[in-house]
Amino acid sequence: MRFGLILVNQHPAADSLVARWDEVLAQVRLARDLGFDLVVFCQHFLVTEFAMLQPTAALARAAAEAGAMRLGVTVYLLPLLNPVAVAEETATLDVITGGRFIFGVGLGYRDPEFQAFGLGKGERVRRLREHLRVIRQLWAGAAATLDAPYCRLDAARTAVRPLQRPGPPVWIAANSDRAVERAAELGDAWVINPHATLATVARQVGIYREALARAGRPFPAELPMSRELFVAESTARAVEAVRPYVERKYAAYVAWSQHRALPAGDDMTQRFDDLVRDRFILGDPARCADEINRCAALTGAGTMLFRINFPGMPHDLAAGAMRLLAEQVRPRLAS
Repeated sequence: MRFGLILVNQHPAADSLVARWDEVLAQVRLARDLGFDLVVFCQHFLVTEFAMLQPTAALARAAAEAGAMRLGVTVYLLPLLNPVAVAEETATLDVITGGRFIFGVGLGYRDPEFQAFGLGKGERVRRLREHLRVIRQLWAGAAATLDAPYCRLDAARTAVRPLQRPGPPVWIAANSDRAVERAAELGDAWVINPHATLATVARQVGIYREALARAGRPFPAELPMSRELFVAESTARAVEAVRPYVERKYAAYVAWSQHRALPAGDDMTQRFDDLVRDRFILGDPARCADEINRCAALTGAGTMLFRINFPGMPHDLAAGAMRLLAEQVRPRLAS
């Protein structure tokens, strides 16, 4: 099983972003030294609850500290972005990382972002499909055509191409059942979100398999699954340590209407003790290992992406959990 980290690039606005970024780089180096397999950043715009650093520049800098780890952005809000800029930026990242870049994409769900980029919600899926087509064509050195008010391409080409051929793996984030089907149709893998309960995810894996079969596509060689995780010497200590940071993060998600993107019946607006049930992995090393094994058994995921650090969490607390995960949880996992 591959182990990855979702790195925090959201920080309390009152904090020193320079100091917080130094901590992120320290966590990249620690992940490298502990034998983690990959690290990823996320993307949002116009966030007011936190100060959020943009992932392309952050990833390029982190690559210098990452050793042999793979690096990715999961996810770019692709319908908001110019596909030519994304194609050349991601090809550049693949070169910088020595062919170890992962390209994650999603529709987005926040109204302030749609308004800022002049995007109607009804346009998101069409733009996602068109942008992915253009990006893959440009990666391949082929001629790309697009006739849109914001981007006009007439057999356009670029000489900036990724090292990976035909291109970096395309991981598509999906929350709703229809989005899971679309991930099967368009992506190299569905990247399972950290917000849904395991019961919801297990049900959606069936939807994903059926959609792959309809499209004549095999189950991916790598299925990535994201989970919120915190490990400490005891379960009580893990819950106590992480609770204020998770509560703040999920209050922001609810303010952003992220909960409305989940399937009906999967409620993110609950109090903490109910929210974590069947959703997050919090506990001592043995408990965390059991939960990770359960995730893998129910989904077939072979790559786990853990968010251990949350906005405002002290660096030493996150680093301690990283060490426990690598040294006491990972050896307990089923082979």
